[in-house]
Amino acid sequence: MATEIHISQSNARKITSLNPATGETLRELECADVAQVQAAVVRARAAQGTWFQLGVKRRVGLLREFQARLHASKSQIAAAITREAGKPLAEALVTEVLVVLDATRFLIDNAWHLLREEPLPHGSLATKLKRGRLLREPHGVIGIISPWNYPFSIPATETLAALVAGNAVVLKPSELTPLVALELAELLHASGVPRDVFQVVIGEGPTGAALLNSAIDKLVFTGSVRTGKRIAAAAAERLLPVVLELGGKDPMLVLQDADIDVASSAAVWGAFVNAGQACLSIERCYVHRSLFDSFAAACAAKTKQLRLGNGMDANTDVGPMIHEPQVQIVEAHVEDAKARGARVLVGGRRLPELGANFYAPTVLAEVTHEMRIMREETFGPVLPIMAFDDQEEAVRLANDSEYGLAASVWTRDAKRGERLARRIHAGTVMVNDVISCFGISEAPHGGVKASGIGSTHGRFGLEEMVRLKYLDTDRVPRMKKLWWHAYGESFRRQMEGFLDLQFGRGLMKRLSGALRAAGAVRRKRL
Repeated sequence: MATEIHISQSNARKITSLNPATGETLRELECADVAQVQAAVVRARAAQGTWFQLGVKRRVGLLREFQARLHASKSQIAAAITREAGKPLAEALVTEVLVVLDATRFLIDNAWHLLREEPLPHGSLATKLKRGRLLREPHGVIGIISPWNYPFSIPATETLAALVAGNAVVLKPSELTPLVALELAELLHASGVPRDVFQVVIGEGPTGAALLNSAIDKLVFTGSVRTGKRIAAAAAERLLPVVLELGGKDPMLVLQDADIDVASSAAVWGAFVNAGQACLSIERCYVHRSLFDSFAAACAAKTKQLRLGNGMDANTDVGPMIHEPQVQIVEAHVEDAKARGARVLVGGRRLPELGANFYAPTVLAEVTHEMRIMREETFGPVLPIMAFDDQEEAVRLANDSEYGLAASVWTRDAKRGERLARRIHAGTVMVNDVISCFGISEAPHGGVKASGIGSTHGRFGLEEMVRLKYLDTDRVPRMKKLWWHAYGESFRRQMEGFLDLQFGRGLMKRLSGALRAAGAVRRKRL
C-alpha cells in the first residue's frame, strides 16, 4: 500500500458543478493547485493565533450571529443544496439546515464549560503539594475533506466545532458540491469569522492530497474506506492526527413483536432518504421469519407510493442520485443479487424518462450474504430484506460485516431492544428509530471497524478539535522533593515505609509505614 498520495502538478484544472436532476451547469470553478493549498494553510496559521486570543466567549458570540444568519437564509441554503446535491427541499431543510442550526445551539450552550480550564486533583500523597490543571488548546490548522452527500451539514458541524475551539480551518469540499461549501463560507465570513480563519479550497483528488500533505495539524475526512486507508497511511508517516468517517452498511433488525406498519415506514425512509446516499442508510434489513412476508409486502407497497423527481418540486419524495458512476454501482449490486437468486419486489431499474441519474427505489427479497448487496456499501436506493429465525441469528448477521457505523433494533419491548443493542458492533444503535442519531447534537457520530476512527458531534467531537495539556504547579517551590538524589539504604527503607503508609492493608501496617517514612523529610538531598 502506498504511504503517500502523489500529486500531479499539471496545468490548472477546472471543475463543473452540475444539477444532478437536470444536468444543468451551475458554475465552473478552477481547482486549487498545490501552491495555492499550501498558501491557504500558511494564511490560516498566521491568522489562527489572533483567532484563539479572542477567547471562547467571543467566538461563541460569532456562532450566535452565524446561527441567526443561517436561520434567516434557511430557504435559500436549502435550495442551493437541492440544486447541487439533488435531494428534496424538505430533506435539505431537515437533514442539513436543521442539523447545523442545532449543532450551533449545542456549541453556544456548551463550548465554554467544555473547553475551560479544568482542575485535576491529585490522589497520591507524594503529589499533594502540587496543583494540577487540564488545558484544552487548539491544534492550530484543521484540514477538512468533506463529501457530496451531505455537503452542508457534514462540513459545517465539523467546522463550527473546530472554530469555536480556536482553530483555523481549510475545507476541501467534494468536487461535486463545491457551491454549497462556498455558501457556508459566505455565511461564516458575514458572521465575523475572518477570511483567513476559514478558507475553502476547490478541487478534485489532487487538491485533497495537497491539503493532506500540507502543514496542517489535524485532518478530518469523510469518504470511502479505500481513500480513508490511504489517508491514514500517509498521515502515519508524520504522525498527523486524523478523524476518519468511512461509511457503513447499517443493519435493521425487526423482531417478531415489532409494529409492522411503523417498522416498514422506517425501513422505506431509512433506505431511500437522499436516494439512499447516506452513510447511515439502512443497507441490510433482517426480519423475523414470522413477519417476513407481511413486512416485505408493506415495504413494497409504500415504496410504490414514493414520488420521484426534481428535488425543487415540493411534492418530490426521492430525487436523483449524484452522478452516473454512483448509479452504475447500484445497478451492478442489484444485477448481482438478481443473478444469485434475489427477487425484485419493486424497482430494480433506471428511470431514464426522469433523467440520467434516476434509479427506481428498489426492494429486494430472498437476499443472502453471498451477494454484493449485503456486503459492499451500495450507497443508493435499495432495500434488501432477509429473514432470520431467532435473536441469536439476527445478532450474528448484523455483526457479519466489515462496517460498524450504526444499526437499529425494532421491538415493542424497549428493554429487550436495548439488551440486543449492546451486542451489536456499531458506533450507534437506535431502538425503534433510524438515522436521526446524526441530528442529535449531543451524541457522538462515528463508527468501529472499517467505519472509521474518532468522532464528530457533541462533546467528543469537540474534544477531537483540541489538544490536552497538563499544567502542574508546585505549591512549595523552595522545597527539594523527597525523591531527589542522593539515594542510599536508609532512603530505600523510608520509601518502603512510604508505600506501606499509602497502600498497606490495615491501620497498624500504615502507621508503621508512616514512622519509617518520616525520616525522608529530614533527609539531605543534593
